[in-house]
Amino acid sequence: MPRPRRVLILDGYTDEPAGFGVPPYIDVYPRYIAGALWYVDKSIQVHYMTVDQARENIGDFIRRANTYDTVIVIAGAVVPGRYLGGEPIKLEELRQWFRLIDRPFKVLVGAAARWGIGNEGGTVAALPREVKESFDTIVTGDPEAYVLDFARFGPERAEPWRILDDMKLLGEISVKGARIVEQHPNHGYNLTAEIETYRSCSRWVSGGCSFCVTKLYGRPRQRDPRDVVREIEALYVAGVRHFRIGRQADILVYGSPSLGQDEWPRPNPRALEQLFYGIRLVAPGLKTLHIDNVNPGTLARHKRESIEALKVIIRYHTPGDVAALGIETADPRVVKANNLKTFPEDSLKAIEIINRYGSQPGYNGLPELLPGINFVLGLKNETAETYRLNEEFIRTIYERGLLLRRINVRKVLVLPGTAMASVGTRIIQKHRNLAKRFQRIVNEYSRLFLERLLPRGSILSYVYVERYDAKLGVTFARQAGSYPIVVEMPCKMSTPGVVKVAVYGYSSRSVRGLPIPLNANAAAVSTLAKLLGKNRATEIARLRPFRHDSELHKVLTRKERIYLSSKGFTC
Repeated sequence: MPRPRRVLILDGYTDEPAGFGVPPYIDVYPRYIAGALWYVDKSIQVHYMTVDQARENIGDFIRRANTYDTVIVIAGAVVPGRYLGGEPIKLEELRQWFRLIDRPFKVLVGAAARWGIGNEGGTVAALPREVKESFDTIVTGDPEAYVLDFARFGPERAEPWRILDDMKLLGEISVKGARIVEQHPNHGYNLTAEIETYRSCSRWVSGGCSFCVTKLYGRPRQRDPRDVVREIEALYVAGVRHFRIGRQADILVYGSPSLGQDEWPRPNPRALEQLFYGIRLVAPGLKTLHIDNVNPGTLARHKRESIEALKVIIRYHTPGDVAALGIETADPRVVKANNLKTFPEDSLKAIEIINRYGSQPGYNGLPELLPGINFVLGLKNETAETYRLNEEFIRTIYERGLLLRRINVRKVLVLPGTAMASVGTRIIQKHRNLAKRFQRIVNEYSRLFLERLLPRGSILSYVYVERYDAKLGVTFARQAGSYPIVVEMPCKMSTPGVVKVAVYGYSSRSVRGLPIPLNANAAAVSTLAKLLGKNRATEIARLRPFRHDSELHKVLTRKERIYLSSKGFTC
């Protein structure tokens, strides 16, 4: 078979412990694949589309896909959750669609190809063989390594298990593939590029956490900060303004000389300074620069260096950032049995440290940097006592007056190659009633933490309108970045649109807000009352109409002037 000339990349989205690609995010996979193709031959035609675009008309997608000589499918939500911006490709779609696409050479890549695919937690992931008949090749190694050989030599000589050890070559590939972002539907709006600094996990040395696949990438391989900066420069030139340094197990240890040798490498703040300062030089007009994963064990074992690393991040990033801490459990027995990162007392110290240095307010309405915590249910040695300890841990955080950006709870997705594969789902099935009760408790505390973080009347800036739900009569919007807070607005807002929002209500995973300034002349009294209270809203409505703002401001307090205008949103 000849080498590829026309290639379609279908992005089925990825959600891994270290890496995220559900819109508005774009993960590294499509960029590296396009870069590998163009590295070999810049004349290759590469087209990109998302699975949600394909779903809009499956018949058209299948007809279009059959006009290419190669179709490469990216898939793999191995830590599945609930999403606002898109829905990852399902196992059934991989089976059915690609049996009907018979002309091109079909390649499956991503976490689904490497480890397996699951539509929800609390289940055993389907192995790649489940979709073997629908594809010509399933890539179990690094996709960019396979695609390089595929483009050079054709499928007969391309090895699907090959690993790319040359991080300098990866740097070249990442730069060449950056312009594929121009074909993403969120380009020019809130598109956020996920950036990789190293692969695998420092705890690869000890086998890592029982449920996690990140350590299966092998010995950690670090990228040179200059290469990462060059990639971001190329993305910036291609129109990306939002970046998340999210594709690594622990951003604090990037650049550590002992990463790959020690289980607990000492952070190297100078390397982080080189990286973040370089990003700011080449992307001066960026709007978002966030991180993702932080290992609480690093903060507990190397406090001084970790604090210096956090200070570097806060110096160069943008506010509203989140350090996602993989705490997983507050039960010491579960920590031991699953080789997890930290015992609860050290996890609590990590949360306190991040609060101490990151809780100062930022310009967009949120603190600079807050912790987010993850729990995984259904691990080895879990008992009813585990749930009591988890609840007590969250209550302790709240009673100490600390801030949490979010609490994430998921049932373990059992993946081949992990220690949990021998346990399966029997524990989570046994404890499903306990899990439901714990989720209700988490929802209650999540709402309380949101109220503490954003008291009624708080203002969020740079909020991107994403979609309107006609059934609910609600527009969903959020800022760009790591784990942005979803805002529910009780009206139809146009997309695209970037607004300021005043908060008036709360649920466990979102806030309710109104776009400001509200039109004091046209907004319903019930709408005004959400921010001002019923009596004050009625009083202002009685004085309408206001011919201009100066007339309106005579009857408003200083704070009310932020919320209202003689012209503005009616909502």
